[in-house]
Amino acid sequence: MAALYACTKCNQRCPFEALSQGQQLCKECRIAHPMVKCTYCRTEFQQESKTNTICKKCAQNVKLYGTPKPCQYCNIIATFIGNKCQRCTNSEKKYGPPHTCEQCKQHCAFDRKDDRKKVDGKLLCWLCTLSYKRVLQKTKEQRKHLSSSSHTALQEKEQLTWLSDASHYNSQKTLSTSSIQNEIPKKKPKSDVIIANGDSFSPDLALDSPGTDHFVIMSQLKEEVATLKKMLHQKDQLILEKEKKITELKAEFQYQENQMRSKMNQMEKMHKEVVEQQQARNRELMKQVAALSKGKKPEKAGAMTSP
Repeated sequence: MAALYACTKCNQRCPFEALSQGQQLCKECRIAHPMVKCTYCRTEFQQESKTNTICKKCAQNVKLYGTPKPCQYCNIIATFIGNKCQRCTNSEKKYGPPHTCEQCKQHCAFDRKDDRKKVDGKLLCWLCTLSYKRVLQKTKEQRKHLSSSSHTALQEKEQLTWLSDASHYNSQKTLSTSSIQNEIPKKKPKSDVIIANGDSFSPDLALDSPGTDHFVIMSQLKEEVATLKKMLHQKDQLILEKEKKITELKAEFQYQENQMRSKMNQMEKMHKEVVEQQQARNRELMKQVAALSKGKKPEKAGAMTSP
């Protein structure tokens, strides 16, 4: 009996071939918790629920520092502190300033000074490296599938050839030994049988067929389109954030302007009230002065007539 191994998620025992290579998960857990990319840092993680689109590290950083900003180098929305994401910050400390990526032409590729760590000798950024490796893996799987299918077709043709030879031998069984030796055709080589059937096979042609090249080109184009869509989405997010900031600044300016106008109106009203009070007081004082001056005139006239 074959050995059974436990799933790392549900602990269900199943054959080793049924478990995934990296996480060692069974088929049910892979369907329930697929590998998805984080919305912010773009790293793959095990999705716990369908609404969970960011990894645990980014979720913790969002709680501590708020919504991230685009990185100064790679434009990935994963900058929680400063102007650079953590990946670019660590790479810059370790490998020096960034260089231009040969794939996306962004200034976000770090030279590790080791040709073995490069992808086919190309200096690529982190995202382009992942995309390129993914395309190579798909190409290898496609070539493996083509080689296995061609090998199966070759075996089927050999079986058909053997069956045809056997039937021919049975039909000529009643003849004499000499006639049998003269009439039974010699068995053709495998290559001749395949060529006679009109389906010549070459492993090099199967591996280097135009369909495989087209598949690689299509995969690369799809990756480039996905990268451009991601960049476009990031630019749209930047534009939306800037428009939001502009709207907030306009609202704040409008609020301050309204406050200043209300203060000026209040000060103007207070000034008018003070002026009116002063004018009323002046009028009262003028009346008092006039009354006093009228009272003094009769006294002067009586003083002049008394001698």
